Amino acid sequence: MTTSASVPAGPESATVGQGTVTDRLVDANEQYAGAFVDPGMDARPVLRVAVVACMDARLDLHAALGLELGDCHTVRNAGGVVTDDVIRSLTISQRALGTRSVVLIHHTNCGLESLTEEFRHDLEMEVGQRPAWAVEAFRDVDQDVRQSMQRVRTSPFLLHTDDVRGFVFDVKTGLLREIDPA
Repeated sequence: MTTSASVPAGPESATVGQGTVTDRLVDANEQYAGAFVDPGMDARPVLRVAVVACMDARLDLHAALGLELGDCHTVRNAGGVVTDDVIRSLTISQRALGTRSVVLIHHTNCGLESLTEEFRHDLEMEVGQRPAWAVEAFRDVDQDVRQSMQRVRTSPFLLHTDDVRGFVFDVKTGLLREIDPA
């Protein structure tokens, strides 16, 4: 697997060579677009599944799940937790774009396990305004997957809640471990 792990960490990582990381990404896009061929698909995922997962850079969801472009909708956030915005995305995914299944993926060694809701207070002290959103920190990843499954299953906005499954991805082995919703 090719990674950008050689890019230095820390404040200096915002620049690479003579440009910024964003410049590097834009350059990569120009290369990509040069060979791009319209795949001729619409926004409806072929497998009719939406995957909700953590934004952690170690999770290569398409590779881990054997997915190809166009197979699924992917919704990512810190922790992969089901928030109001995730429900919003899933509602659009189901009602407007035909998905029927929801897969929830948290992972081992998540950064949210080391935070608390005190993070919001610290932000308020720093910037003078408390965020309206919750951190959604957790100590027990299995229980947080269960909570996320319950949020999906009980949402009045979602049409399809019978095929909702939750997993924990092990960042050391690459394996998924299914979580019993009970």
